Amino acid sequence: MTKKLWGGRFEDSPHALMETLGESVSFDARLAPWDIRASIAHARMLGVCGIIDKEDAGRIIEGLEQIAQDVSSGKIVWDKTLEDVHGNIEALLVAKIGDAGKKLHTARSRNDQIATDMRLYTRDQTDTICGLLRDLQHALLAAAERHMEVIMPGYTHLQPAQPVLLAHHLFAYFEMLDRDFERFSQLRHRINVMPLGSAALAGTPHPISREQVAHDLGFEALSANSMDAVSDRDYLIEFCSAASLVMMHLSRWSEELVLWSSPAFGFVEIGDAFTTGSSIMPQKKNPDAAELTRGKTGRVYADLLALLTLMKGLPLTYNRDLQEDKEPVFHASDTVQLCLAVFAAMLPETVFNREAMLQATARGFMNATDLADYLVGKAVPFRKAHEVVGEMVRYCIKGNTSLDALSLQELKQFHPAVEEDVFHALDLQTLLERRNQCGATAPKQVREALLAARKRIQKA
Repeated sequence: MTKKLWGGRFEDSPHALMETLGESVSFDARLAPWDIRASIAHARMLGVCGIIDKEDAGRIIEGLEQIAQDVSSGKIVWDKTLEDVHGNIEALLVAKIGDAGKKLHTARSRNDQIATDMRLYTRDQTDTICGLLRDLQHALLAAAERHMEVIMPGYTHLQPAQPVLLAHHLFAYFEMLDRDFERFSQLRHRINVMPLGSAALAGTPHPISREQVAHDLGFEALSANSMDAVSDRDYLIEFCSAASLVMMHLSRWSEELVLWSSPAFGFVEIGDAFTTGSSIMPQKKNPDAAELTRGKTGRVYADLLALLTLMKGLPLTYNRDLQEDKEPVFHASDTVQLCLAVFAAMLPETVFNREAMLQATARGFMNATDLADYLVGKAVPFRKAHEVVGEMVRYCIKGNTSLDALSLQELKQFHPAVEEDVFHALDLQTLLERRNQCGATAPKQVREALLAARKRIQKA
């Protein structure tokens, strides 16, 4: 039987099924780099504070650094009978340097150890995701710059509503991603609190220096309550919540790409590298990257729900249930990073069909609101103007024509306030330029938004 870290209390060995149920190294082995990093800082502190011999501390650090190299090169064979990554690394350390390795766990518990590992891991994943969000934002800005003059339909209820610039539409996703960046950036501050030194739940009687370890590991603050420190998983829930919002934004974008790439719209053609074909229909070109992202979104939502459900009934402090907190976070992080990278690579390979977008603006009476606003400018009350233009639209539908194709005489029969200048008011470019408020789709505003966006992401 492999000797357990906690085996002194027990006469009988665990049942084989209990071994299978209880092991976590099959998934928490990925925490090895962070576990070793935290252990090195802990060992250094133990030596400086005189809790263990400085020579032993040096041997521990040297042994851990060698194990880190073995982990990096893929040499480690993880032993499931040692339960978790912590037990495996400690056993490897003792095998390398002897009894000095048994001193590493002085003044700490696996409870504050895993809490520290997860904070270090999640902090690094947060930094990576923030970088990927910025990469995708840069790709969006580049796409907007390339298509500043492209006009397309804007939709409500998936019905043609009003014309907008394609760049303005792309900027909507830029803003979503900017909020995602902000959420992860704010979360990083709450992640960056060190629990190490809390031990099992009540702290340790050894004269440790938590401040030294926090400095070595780059933590901004120390946890204020040892019981909360070992049982808090709020930051993981927040992480999966922020990840879910990123995926929701990418899923909405995916839905549009799926629609826009269909012949019914014909607005985009996604590059071959991000599409697939059919095993039976040779003509097919399917937007699989977008569809897979849309599909994976639900799994990240499930990660969030799994953590919320895990935590809802746990008394203070640590409970073994918390072993289940890792896989949802690992999955959510991996999925978000992959999908962000795919979109940043796919966007430059996506061709926007300017002509198809422009032609689509001629359908759906998207200048109707402007015609009503034109009448308002002629002192017609808006509700009356709305009614009049509705009657004009009904007339056009029956005649299979458009508002801007009607003659002045036809328009006047609906309201005498209509004059020759109505045709300028109904011009597509006029419709865009008149929406010249901050945040609107006028070309001037979109160009200013582009400049502001570039400054915003360069500061971060």
